[in-house]
Amino acid sequence: MKKLLILGSSICLLFMGSCDDDSDGNDTATVNVRLTDGPAAYDAVNVDIQRIEINSNGQWVPLNFPSPGVYNLLNFKNGTDVVLGQAVLPTGDVSQMRMVLGPNNTLVVNGVTYPLQTPSAQQSGLKFNWHQTLAANGAYTVWIDFDAGRSVVTTGNGSYILKPVIRTFSELTNGQIKGYVQPAAADAVVHAIVASDTIATAIPNPDGFFMFSGLAQGAYTVSYDADDSTGYNDENTGNVSVTFGQITNLGTKTLQQ
Repeated sequence: MKKLLILGSSICLLFMGSCDDDSDGNDTATVNVRLTDGPAAYDAVNVDIQRIEINSNGQWVPLNFPSPGVYNLLNFKNGTDVVLGQAVLPTGDVSQMRMVLGPNNTLVVNGVTYPLQTPSAQQSGLKFNWHQTLAANGAYTVWIDFDAGRSVVTTGNGSYILKPVIRTFSELTNGQIKGYVQPAAADAVVHAIVASDTIATAIPNPDGFFMFSGLAQGAYTVSYDADDSTGYNDENTGNVSVTFGQITNLGTKTLQQ
């Protein structure tokens, strides 16, 4: 009788193990998608986002996107973002995302609204890379960083074209720098620089706050560039260390005349 019980238990264990193996194909992960922006010297950059898809294991999966419509990118600078939606995806490799824009894209400059032409985006969607291996039951947050300043191109006849410059980063690849620059009268712009390359630019909030997100790990120089007309001097802070998952706080930089 004991032998039969042991045998029966072994068969059950083997059966359960095979069931577990079969269920692996049904394992999923949750991906939350948020929108953020690099700064731009405009009144508004309005982008009509209609659909977002994620390429999972070679298949395009639509995001559960409850609020399609027009987003002013300039509302989401210096660490501010907005939730776009969520997708439940099978485990495995994610390679790309795709954003489809509608026709209502506009630029506001000095109070005047101009149309932004976006023919390729309207037809097939904007593709950009996001490489991630999704683990079973994992929860991931990914930011779409839409660089408004670099995405607007002025044509020779005074019109504007939207040629989106987009990058993505996740909680696992998010190096951050924050701080304040004073006084407001300096009208400073802040740059994050590696060697001689400007990696990111921030236009501080009215209170002087600035924040860089999605930076790679490494050492940076942070450059505070005052407007030439103000009489304030530019200053740099060197050897600013960036580590994923941490925020490097530079405190307040006060520029001098």
